[in-house]
Amino acid sequence: MMPTRTAPARALTGAALAAIALFLGACATTPTTSHRTSFSYDPAVTPASNPNAVKLYLSTGAQRLYVVEGGKVLLATPVCVGKAASPTPHGNFTIYSKQATRRRVSSPGAGYPMSYWMEFKPAYGLHWGFVKATPATHGCVRMPLNAARKTFQLIKVGTPINIATSQPWDATIGKSLPRLDDSHLPDPPMSYLLSPQVFSDHAKGKMWNF
Repeated sequence: MMPTRTAPARALTGAALAAIALFLGACATTPTTSHRTSFSYDPAVTPASNPNAVKLYLSTGAQRLYVVEGGKVLLATPVCVGKAASPTPHGNFTIYSKQATRRRVSSPGAGYPMSYWMEFKPAYGLHWGFVKATPATHGCVRMPLNAARKTFQLIKVGTPINIATSQPWDATIGKSLPRLDDSHLPDPPMSYLLSPQVFSDHAKGKMWNF
């Protein structure tokens, strides 16, 4: 779960930096080298003919997100959803808030970038984040950087999103998507993550030296 408002970046004490490092480390899983990282994934996208007709469909079982217009998939991407103890909520929602340069407010991890935030329920949203091969979040939906950037551009405030255990495209388009896992990637320097540079890089589809 994530807070619903942003706060300006502040100078952090050594203790605060240590808390953030602990927060990041707690998300680690067993390294897996046979899977691609999310930073190597740049999904193809079809422009929407009618932005008002675009809808989002999230499959928590397959960890797949589909951007759809009139039954046609404009973009499909692997994602990382909530773990069993903190599942991503199911149901029909609406994207009611978008923020390209959002940062985490609550601790641990205050100040951590959550680029391309798309909120569908208070404290729940889709956003850029390190993707794991298995559910690993506190309920939000982490997306590969380029997928988050392109989805953010395709949708608008008011776009509907359906979240369910499965979606019709899981066995076709979803099955053909790569398996992504950032578990073995090192954490970028905290000085970089807390700087404006991270958002400048994200706007170009890149991050640090990945």
